[in-house]
Amino acid sequence: MEAQHAAGDVAQARLPQRDSDTPDHPAPAQPIEVLAPEGSDQSSQATATGQHEPAPNEPATQDAAPHEEPGDAPAAVNKRKRRSRSVPVEVDIEAARALVPKLEAVLISCDRPVQATRIAQLLGLLPMEHGAEAAASADVALSQAREEHACATVAASVRELNQQLGASGRAFRVELLGGGYRVMTLPEHADVVSKLHKARAQTKLSRAAVETLAVIAYRQPMTRAELESIRGVSCGEVLRTLVERRLVTVKGRAEELGRPLIYGTTPQFLEHFGLTSIKDLPTATEGLTS
Repeated sequence: MEAQHAAGDVAQARLPQRDSDTPDHPAPAQPIEVLAPEGSDQSSQATATGQHEPAPNEPATQDAAPHEEPGDAPAAVNKRKRRSRSVPVEVDIEAARALVPKLEAVLISCDRPVQATRIAQLLGLLPMEHGAEAAASADVALSQAREEHACATVAASVRELNQQLGASGRAFRVELLGGGYRVMTLPEHADVVSKLHKARAQTKLSRAAVETLAVIAYRQPMTRAELESIRGVSCGEVLRTLVERRLVTVKGRAEELGRPLIYGTTPQFLEHFGLTSIKDLPTATEGLTS
């Protein structure tokens, strides 16, 4: 297959010079499509349209572009083929709609976000041992495609569930939060919910804790010494409070003298601030404009 790809790529580079350099082989009226669907014979297509193939002893780099190695042609063709196959995943809407009751039961029974792959396993779209199976699978692309299709089906079921909840006037929706799906009440009912959780609402973070948490969130992973050098004060007590609140956790040890602990944020941090991932943190420009 590598030889076929190289021949197709070299032939493509020769096409613009066909009229002046090789009059015995006139160029076809339409350009030759080098990228063929998977499983097709590219060399046979080129031969059928009158394309010149190099002799067996002819170096593959004679007609290639300058400074181009022979081994680069198959990689370039394969890269273009991978991009050409990146199409949206098609989902069976009826199958996704049939999973809505089970999806609702799973989400209501959980008090934390559930990842799409885990939901797919619970709904039977993926085997329960999917993680180990994907790692040991020889066909990684097939395993990834199966996971993408399952997650797309879960997303379609979530959209269908939210449509049903909105049509019936329910007070909650399913939102993507903290890397997974979770049932959340609508903002217009915040006053009622806050009365129920009044004690929890009064337990707020101090200004020092918020500043420390912000530094860790944007600079993680980082050591306590790095944190204190930025804030200019001792952060031991504040850091201990954030760890107890499960907003910060130990990520490991730094590869430096003394092997100090390094800290980072937790999934509870994302839930607390309504973020899907760390990438959703506002930038400095957004903070100034707000």
